[in-house]
Order: sequence, then structure tokens, then C-alpha cells
Amino acid sequence: MRDMTKKFLEDAFAGESMAHMKYLIFADEAEKSGLKKLANLFKAIAYAEFVHARNHFRALKKLGDNPANIQSCIAGETFEVEEMYPVYNETAKLQGEKEAQISTHYALEAEKIHAEMYKKALNLVNEGKDYEAEKIYICSVCGYTTEDEAPEKCPVCGAPKSAFVEF
Repeated sequence: MRDMTKKFLEDAFAGESMAHMKYLIFADEAEKSGLKKLANLFKAIAYAEFVHARNHFRALKKLGDNPANIQSCIAGETFEVEEMYPVYNETAKLQGEKEAQISTHYALEAEKIHAEMYKKALNLVNEGKDYEAEKIYICSVCGYTTEDEAPEKCPVCGAPKSAFVEF
């Protein structure tokens, strides 16, 4: 692929990905406000943005087999843990941005777990096995992730068990 086309598709992928997430966040807020049809509009268009992002991702030849996809996840999570979030968090502290400091701390702690879960998944897939956890729980406040059962209290943010979403 020629450089300019590749750059434009990468930019388009990033933009569509951000729109997808933004619209899902808007849908969540609309639902909390009791506007279920508005939430549905946000969710529907978020899905369209996902389709666009997926098409760009495929055109960029970034979709691999399962081991390659998992390795990509490990690399991304490891970068976030070792480089990105420590710097973002220290900058937020330095600049006295408490909300950004909390947000980046929460993300850093969750990404550590995600990297380990992906490493476990890679080992299993390489052995011809599926991931073993029957259920995965995510804290809806901070993103803390755990398998099989949610804790009574989130070890990162202190949220109650009821704040966990089951997958």
C-alpha cells in the first residue's frame, strides 16, 4: 500500500474507533437519563462506525491469526503498562490534575492484568486450547478485571461487587 493511502486509512481507523467509543459512552448517558430511543440511536451508529473501523483495519492488513492477534494485544497492553500510563500518570500528578491522575491510575492497574490474561491466552491457543475462564468480571468504575467471580470490593477503586459487569 502506498504511504499516503496507508496514513489516511490509519487516520480513518483511529477516527472511526474514537467515534465508536464516544457514541457508546453517549448511549450509556442517554440510558441513564431514561432516553432509551436516543441511546438506541447512539448504539446503532456506533455499530456503523465499528464496521467502518473494521473495514479500514482489514484493508491495512492488520488482522492476523489468533496467536498473532493475541501477540498484538500483549504488545499494546505492555506498552501501556511500561511506558504510556506511567508517564501520563506522572504528568497528571505534576500538573495537579486529580481526575486525570485517578483515570490513568485505574487504566494502568487494569492493563497490567490484561497483559497477563493475554499471555495466558497465547499459551493456551498455542497448545490448541481455548481460554479457560468461564466468566470474566470488569469493574465498571475502574476497569479492574478478574476471572470466575467478582470480589466483594474492587481492590483498585473500592467499588462494591454490584459494580462489576459479567462477561
